[in-house]
Amino acid sequence: MTRLQPQLRKDEAESASPGVFLMTNTLETGGSERQFVTIANALDREMFRVSLGCLSPIGPLRSNIQSIEQFPAGGSLFGLRSWLSRMSLARYLRRRRIAVAHAFDFYSNLMLIPAAKLADVPVVLGSHRQIGDLLTTRQFHAQTRAFRLCDRIVCNSAAAAGRLEQSGIRRSRLVIIPNGLADESFAVTPPALPREPNVVRIGMISRMNHPVKRHDLFLRVAARLARRFPQLQFVLVGDGPLRAGLEALVAHLELTDRVHFLGDCRDIPAVLAALDITVLPSSSESLSNVILESMAAGVPVVAARVGGNSEVVEDGKTGFLFGPGDEEMFAALLETLALQPELRQRVGSAARARAQAEYSIARVQEHYQQLYRGLLEEKGYGSTPVEVLAGCAGKSEGTVR
Repeated sequence: MTRLQPQLRKDEAESASPGVFLMTNTLETGGSERQFVTIANALDREMFRVSLGCLSPIGPLRSNIQSIEQFPAGGSLFGLRSWLSRMSLARYLRRRRIAVAHAFDFYSNLMLIPAAKLADVPVVLGSHRQIGDLLTTRQFHAQTRAFRLCDRIVCNSAAAAGRLEQSGIRRSRLVIIPNGLADESFAVTPPALPREPNVVRIGMISRMNHPVKRHDLFLRVAARLARRFPQLQFVLVGDGPLRAGLEALVAHLELTDRVHFLGDCRDIPAVLAALDITVLPSSSESLSNVILESMAAGVPVVAARVGGNSEVVEDGKTGFLFGPGDEEMFAALLETLALQPELRQRVGSAARARAQAEYSIARVQEHYQQLYRGLLEEKGYGSTPVEVLAGCAGKSEGTVR
């Protein structure tokens, strides 16, 4: 009896901790997936019991977490296999006595939210980490119906929240919590490429999986600048199905000796340490991790004025913005930064200071924990711990609006 007592106390302590379940689609290197891993690892284990889930555990971020449960959709979120997975997930949530279930992206929204309601999870949250214009009409309406079952929907930008409000989601159910930066984003790191005297490197960090990223626009601007400024080098970081076409475009523009393809790099701080300027010419963004990580590294950003970019970049102070698709202005801003190292230093320093003040993981972690605790109290769980189950799931100050 005496020997069993410590184990009983441990079990009692665990069951007394609130449970939160976080879920994502995969563990690829996309922005939502990276935020999922960052938040999941940051949650206070003394405050919550954290578990993770996903539709598929594929991707290089798998090594960044200890364990994760898989609930496959079977090829379609609307098919029989996906509903069988939802039933299995609901049983899992009941067995684990989850009190907070939080989906982090489109696919996990449609998987987790119905399952959590079926399991009578007290607090159910969805996430909206894009504007929504990249979803089909059917997908957007399906997600909106799922969101109506949520207690709150976490958006990472005011632009994303505004799109949901336009679709009929009540403003009071929308919460804006920005992406968080892990501590290593601010660390001094050896560069992924050796520094060369008098060379200015301009880089684009983005998966090569969708034309909306506008790699083509960056390469056309690079061709314009390369003819006039031999000191410029251009770097593309990322991989995907569009890479072969981009390599062909580089050859067509006669940039083969000036453009470096680095592939899929996980050590983004090391990549940024090798760059002088980063660009984000995408025609659709909610809140870009690349912008935030560049700011943390003190690298000035030139980005399209879309979505939540203007919520992060103070034009002319912590970066520069151009009209979406405006090749002339994009080229002019890059030329100005390339020729003025003092300006790059000043803007980069201001950007880093803002990133430290507003987007550190410690600050963002507290927003999430306050949200979870506050909703539990609303549900009458103020004095009852709730299990935090973190599954594979992503500017106010994290407050409910």
